[in-house]
Amino acid sequence: MSGNSTDDSLCSEPLVYSLIGALSFTIVASTMLWVIYIKKYRALVRRVHDLKGSKFLLGVSPRLEFPSTPVRPVPAVVEGEREDHRDEGPQLPQRQSSTVRLSSGRLWKGRQQSPGFTKSDLNLLQLIKAGKEGVFYQARMARGTCKGHSMFTCKISKEGVRPKHVESEVSIMRKLVHHKNILQLLDWNTVEEPYILIMEYVSYGTLRTFLQTNRVHLSADQELQSLLTIASYHIALAMQHLHAKMIIHCDLALRNIMVNKFPWEVKVGEFGLARDLSSMASRRSSRWKNPRQRVPLRWYPPEYFKNNYYSFKGDVWAFGIVLWEMQTFGTLPYPNLETSDAVVYHICVGHKNTNPEGCRPEMLHIMRDCWLEPYTMRPSFPDIVSMLENIIENDADYVDVESPQLLVKDEAEYNEAKGLLAASVSLEDKNPI
Repeated sequence: MSGNSTDDSLCSEPLVYSLIGALSFTIVASTMLWVIYIKKYRALVRRVHDLKGSKFLLGVSPRLEFPSTPVRPVPAVVEGEREDHRDEGPQLPQRQSSTVRLSSGRLWKGRQQSPGFTKSDLNLLQLIKAGKEGVFYQARMARGTCKGHSMFTCKISKEGVRPKHVESEVSIMRKLVHHKNILQLLDWNTVEEPYILIMEYVSYGTLRTFLQTNRVHLSADQELQSLLTIASYHIALAMQHLHAKMIIHCDLALRNIMVNKFPWEVKVGEFGLARDLSSMASRRSSRWKNPRQRVPLRWYPPEYFKNNYYSFKGDVWAFGIVLWEMQTFGTLPYPNLETSDAVVYHICVGHKNTNPEGCRPEMLHIMRDCWLEPYTMRPSFPDIVSMLENIIENDADYVDVESPQLLVKDEAEYNEAKGLLAASVSLEDKNPI
């Protein structure tokens, strides 16, 4: 009996030691984890304490604490400065800014801190054209000049235009600076409505109005086709510059081309629908998010209506329409079609505008190339520029691109023609976009 008891006690001792060891390990591990947790927690508390008062906590907490005493409202530009100076390090928060709520559309990069001018500072001299989102005028400052320009072109936005839309247009025009065939942006007011863009001055308004007004005079000119070719060349140069900057115009039409001196100074303008593809995730993102957005249907390619897709080659299609408009002195494309549905069906089934009367074969060939399908078969603008250069070189015996005086018999005839153009130009463009 005593022998059996001794054996049982000897067997139970290892089990007890194992249990004690396991319990000790658990206690030690738990203690270490608790110490680590305490250290992490204290570090987090210190981090939060350090960040208190920093701009990085602005807008994090959903709770708004209103001060017990009245505070003066903070101007909108203070909110903008918060973004403009985001690299200056932590700053002390201003509690009163929580009482001011601004739409995110007003927090624009690089915007003005205060409006340098408003509509009341402008003298609007003559209407150039009215579009769906803005009205163009010849104007001047009531006092002084705008960056040295006594006369300029201004675009005044219509009511309801979104601030982000104007911001995009300004951004694109700033990216396209320093090109002789693009209407240059001088100044802008995107702080308060109506939003205003000030651009360089043009003498004769839109190319469509110019051609319509001077149709009789130009039709009698034996060198008309050479003049139209030169104007087309300068438009193509502008579009080549746009595409090199990864920008598609999306609204290339005769009404959106301005004339300072025909045909040597024509300038592409109106970038309200333009899109900067360099800021998008992929080239395919040129698909339009809103298929019901109002667009100039008569200038749009079939792939837009079939697949809701507009690319660089869509601008090429529109350039072909512009060539057709020029040859017909500003006639509306597809003039026999009255409804939008009829226009869309006509384009989708492959019908094109009829050949303009009197159009030279070389220009007709370029026009038809711009309307090729599928769109991948259309030429690029560098190709178009090269083709137009060849045509102009063939005309070089009697046309000098750089010297408009050589296009007339003598100086007196040139001055007389110039006077007739200036006297007959009407700057109001009644054609709807």
